[in-house]
Amino acid sequence: MVVLMEESKYRQFKFIVLFPLIILYFEIVFRIFTTGNFFSSSFFPMLFFSLAYGGIGYLLSSLHKNIKVNKWIAAALIFFTCLLYIVQFLIYKQFKQFYDINTMTGGAGDAVTSFFSEIMHLIFPQGGIFVILLFLLPFILYLIFSARLIPAIRGNFATRIVSAGASAISYGIALVLVFTSSIYAPVYRTQYNFQSAVSNFGLITGMRLDLQNNLFGGDLSFEQEDTTVFYTGEADEAEEQPEKPPAEEPSASPIVYGYNTIDIDFNQLNENASDQIKALNEYVQSLAPSRQNEYTGLFKGKNLILITAEAFSAEVIDPELTPTLYRLATKGINFTDYYQPSSAGTTGGEYQIIFGMMPTDGGMSFKNTSDHLNYYTMGSQLNRLGYYGKAFHNNTYTYYDRDVTHNNLGYSDGFMGYGNGMEQYVKNTWPQSDYEMISGTLPTYIDKQPFNVYYMTVSGHSNYTRSGNTMTSRHWDKVKDLPFSDTVKGYLAANLDFEDALAYLVGELEARGIADDTVICISSDHFPYGLDSAGTLGNMPYLSELYGYDVNNYFERDHSCLIIWSGCLENEEPIVVDSPTYSLDILPTLSNLFGTEFDSRFMAGRDVLSDAPALVFNTNYDWKTDLGTYYAASNTFVPKDESTVVPEGYVEAAKAIVRNKMRYCEGVLDTDYFRYVFGG
Repeated sequence: MVVLMEESKYRQFKFIVLFPLIILYFEIVFRIFTTGNFFSSSFFPMLFFSLAYGGIGYLLSSLHKNIKVNKWIAAALIFFTCLLYIVQFLIYKQFKQFYDINTMTGGAGDAVTSFFSEIMHLIFPQGGIFVILLFLLPFILYLIFSARLIPAIRGNFATRIVSAGASAISYGIALVLVFTSSIYAPVYRTQYNFQSAVSNFGLITGMRLDLQNNLFGGDLSFEQEDTTVFYTGEADEAEEQPEKPPAEEPSASPIVYGYNTIDIDFNQLNENASDQIKALNEYVQSLAPSRQNEYTGLFKGKNLILITAEAFSAEVIDPELTPTLYRLATKGINFTDYYQPSSAGTTGGEYQIIFGMMPTDGGMSFKNTSDHLNYYTMGSQLNRLGYYGKAFHNNTYTYYDRDVTHNNLGYSDGFMGYGNGMEQYVKNTWPQSDYEMISGTLPTYIDKQPFNVYYMTVSGHSNYTRSGNTMTSRHWDKVKDLPFSDTVKGYLAANLDFEDALAYLVGELEARGIADDTVICISSDHFPYGLDSAGTLGNMPYLSELYGYDVNNYFERDHSCLIIWSGCLENEEPIVVDSPTYSLDILPTLSNLFGTEFDSRFMAGRDVLSDAPALVFNTNYDWKTDLGTYYAASNTFVPKDESTVVPEGYVEAAKAIVRNKMRYCEGVLDTDYFRYVFGG
C-alpha cells in the first residue's frame, strides 16, 4: 500500500511539472530561433512566467474523472500551443516581426494565401523544418511515451492547490523581476508594445498582455511634458564668436511667419464628448504648433505622385546603376538622416506614410481606418482643393483589404489593384512589374491636372532568387558582375524594375512639359527584411553586406531614403535636411509644401522645414534627436558626439513626449478622432 501511494505521488509530480517544462522548452526554442537574445537578463522573467502558465495546463488536463479524457486534453493543449509557436516562428522568419492577436486573426490568412510559395521556401531550403520538428517534439514524445512515463491522472484537491500555489508564486517572482527593472517595467506597462513584450517576456506573456490591452485598454492619459528643456536642448552650444562690426546700413527686418494652425473651438468639441475625446483635445491644445516658413506653398497647385516603394533602401541608389533614382534623390530635397521604422510590415509602412501616425494596432491599423474620416491624408487634403486622385497597386487588390481601405483615403477616383483593373496593364508574375504598372496607368491621369496619385509598388519584394523572382531574373545581367553575394545582387536586380518605372515616369512628365509642375515623393515601406530569412539584430549578414556595416540596432536597420523631387528644383541649390527625419514627417512636410490648410498640432510628425525640433521614434520606444539616440532595450542615451551638451532632464522629457505621441496615435485610431474634430 505504501509503495502504491508513493508511486501515485510520483505520477502526480511528473504530471504537474510536465506543462511548465514544455512551456519553458517552447519559449527557449522560440527565443533562440527568433530574437536570439537567449542569454540576456530577460530570461529570468520569461522563466518564471512560463512556469506559472504551465500550472494552468496541469489544472485543465486533470479535471475529468476519465483519465483517458485527461490524456487527450493534455495532448490537445500541447499540440495547439506548439502550433501557435510554429505560426509565430514562420511569421517572424518572413516579416521580421511578431503578429499580435488582431493581426493574426485579421491578416494572417492573406499572408498564407498570397505568399504560400515563400512560406514553403522558409520551411524547407532554409532549415525551417528542423525548427518546426523541435516544436513538435514534445507532442510526438507525449503521444508515444505518455502511457509509460507520464501517464495522465485525475488531480485531487491537494495537488490542485499545490499547482495553483506554485503558479502564483512563479508569477509573483516574475512580476517582481519585471517591476524592479528600469528596462522591463516600462515595457510591461507605460511603454508596452507587442514586439518588445514577446522579446523580453516570451510569446505567451506577450499575447496575454496584448489580450489584456485589447479587453481593458482604452483609457487615455497623457503625461506632463517638459517642453522647455526639450526645445532649449535642440541645438549644441556654439563656441563664442567674435563680435561682428556693425553694418553700414540697417538690414531688412526678418520675416515673421505665422503658424500652421486652424481656429478650432475645443470647448464646443468637448460638449457631450467622451473622456477619450476630451483627453485628446486637451493634449492637442497643449502642443506648440510649427511655424510656416520660406518653403510654405512652394508646391502649391502642383501635381503629386506619392510612392511607397516595396523594400526600397538608400543603397539601391547609384549614379550608374539607377541614374533616375540618383537624380531624384540629389536634385530635389536631400534628406541625409532618414528612417522608415519597420513596425507592422508593408501595411504598417503604408500607414505611417499616408496617415503620419504609428500603427498602434499592428497589421490591423490600416484596416481599422476603413470607416474613419481620414481627413488629413494627402488624398483628402488635395481632393478638397479639386484635384483628381487615384491610388494604385500592382499586386492583388484585396490583399490587406486594400479594396476597402484604399477607397477611403480621399482619392476622388478610388483604388485600382490587380483584380479590379490593373490586370489590363500588368502581367501576372511574381512579383508584378512596377514599370508595367506606372507605364500602363500614367495615361489615365496625366491629362487630368492637377492630379494626385498614390502608388504602392511590389517589384522589390522578396525572395531574391532568379528562379523565385521574375524581376530579379529580368534584370540579372545588369548586376551579375557587382561585388556582392547572389542574394544581394538579386535584391538590387529586383529594384531595377522600379528604376525603369521612374525613368519612364520622369521622361513622360518632361515630354508633356509638366515636370516642373509635378512633385514625386518616394519612401520605402520597410527595410528589405527578405534578405535574411532568419535574421535578427546582430545577425543579418545580407542586410549588413548591403548596408556596408553590421546591423545591431533598429536605427541601423531602418535607415532609408526619402525622396521629394520636382522639376522646378533641378536648377536650384539643393535643399538639405540633415536633422533626423522619418516617415511620420512626410505628411506635415508635404502639407506645408503644398500650402494646404492644416493644423500641425494634429500631426504626430513635424514639418522638417519648420522650426519644430527633430524627433524620430519607433514602436519600441527608441528615439533619436539632434542631440543623440535613446535605446529603450538598454535604457541608455548615447549623445551624438563627445562635444554634444545634453541639458539636465532632456532625456526624461523626450521619453515622456514619445510616450504621449504613441498614446495620441493610439487614441486617433481607436476613436476616429478626426470625425469628432472635422466631421461636422
